[in-house]
Amino acid sequence: MSEETELKLSLRRQDVRRLLAHPLLRQQKPARQRLVNTYFDTPQLTLMGQRIAVRERRIGRRTLLTVKTAGSTQGGVSRRGEWEGPTRPGEMDFAKLVDDTQLARTLSSLTGQLVPLFRNDFVRLSWELEYAGAHIEVALDRGQITAGHASSLSPDAAQRDILELELELQSGPVEALLDLAQALTQGPDGKAKRGLWLYPSARSKAERGMALFLGQQPVPMKAEPVPLCDRLSRTEAFRTIALACLVQWQAHVAPWLEVEGDAPIDPEFVHQARVALRQLRAGLHLFAPALPARFASHWNARWQHAARALGEARNWDVLATEGWVDWLGPMADDPALQPVLAWIQAQRQQANQRARACLHEPAHALDLLAFSRAVLAWPTAKRPPRSKSLSRWALRRLQHQHRRLLLKTRKASGKGTKSRHALRVALKKQRYAQELLGGLLPKRSRRDTARLVQAQSLLGELNDLSTAQALLADCPLEEAAVVLAKIDARLTSRLQGLRAVERALLKSRAPGA
Repeated sequence: MSEETELKLSLRRQDVRRLLAHPLLRQQKPARQRLVNTYFDTPQLTLMGQRIAVRERRIGRRTLLTVKTAGSTQGGVSRRGEWEGPTRPGEMDFAKLVDDTQLARTLSSLTGQLVPLFRNDFVRLSWELEYAGAHIEVALDRGQITAGHASSLSPDAAQRDILELELELQSGPVEALLDLAQALTQGPDGKAKRGLWLYPSARSKAERGMALFLGQQPVPMKAEPVPLCDRLSRTEAFRTIALACLVQWQAHVAPWLEVEGDAPIDPEFVHQARVALRQLRAGLHLFAPALPARFASHWNARWQHAARALGEARNWDVLATEGWVDWLGPMADDPALQPVLAWIQAQRQQANQRARACLHEPAHALDLLAFSRAVLAWPTAKRPPRSKSLSRWALRRLQHQHRRLLLKTRKASGKGTKSRHALRVALKKQRYAQELLGGLLPKRSRRDTARLVQAQSLLGELNDLSTAQALLADCPLEEAAVVLAKIDARLTSRLQGLRAVERALLKSRAPGA
């Protein structure tokens, strides 16, 4: 068995010519191949359930049989087990190919049930590069994924385009993949401002093909708990948190960037992408004393820039969807107010386009690559002594932040929008920090986190209402006054519960207390 380590990068059609003009690729003539990959599974999708892929690859007159097993993705870099060897079309001798006895036995027992599900047909241009102490294969793939009835793969089946750059590590340090990706992203003239958009993608062609076969659309999902333990050093713990946040970010940004036309995507994608950034920035703030000098301040500013890009889109999403219905009640369907809703939807569409344009900037792709490279390159530290265990350190940091939260609560009491906003920011930092470190905390601290969520819910709605007032202030329609009146009434009503929240926060215990 070999372990495949690769970095997949999405790119745009308009950037292909400039990519091919890059000095690193122009220095040698690329190999050109047409590859036709057909993926197999049982009608019950048994292999998919075990996260195994079986592929028959045709390259000219040669046919290769490939088996891939589930792996892991960190910072866009994927590692997975792989077996590949020559075969004849339709012949699948897994006992000969796979040296894992149990896996070979499982696959052999299913051979008679395997049928084709989808096919990737693409042209590959490939280069062999020596870069940053590593040997790397660079492959530019252009073609189509075709999926239909498992028995036919008919020409009129569903199709999706393939356009991606794949960097596969043959030997050397994994950081070299990210170094090379950064160099290519800066474009043929080496200037980031005029660079290419090469965006790390965790989805393989096989995953895209299976989703197409099943007719599945991407679904927004909440982040899973981050696995932390006392065996980790502080930098290792932050790396685990940071990479988990990047996975969550990319999982919700990628479908948004792939939407055709100007239609807004499901607002939950935007929301969960912003949550991923909030958690990442909370982690930067929490672990700042343990990180390299100026690392936290630099990357907090960079991720704040990305957060702002999504912030405007999220504000219009809230007003146009859940806010319009919740705040207006039965009036939401009033025909007289539909011109206002149409105006809001138009502003929402424009904000969505601006956010997508920002995420399509080469600078954002460079940030993802540079940040991933930085955290992956940190050396593995020795296990810390018990007196300096991660859980003890985490509790001290959370207790320090809790004191700051109480201070913000006292300052916000009875004050206006700005003070409430400062309290909401402090509350979010504390909530996300406690969620990130949840596995290290006593159970009673986890119950306290639930109280923070309740407080943040009220402050979040108050912020949404105040933001909606500001957004509607520019509406030229007279009917907007009716909507503003309903929002003002809702804000006044919800403010009545703020004092109780403030009192509850002032009485809250610090984690571990």
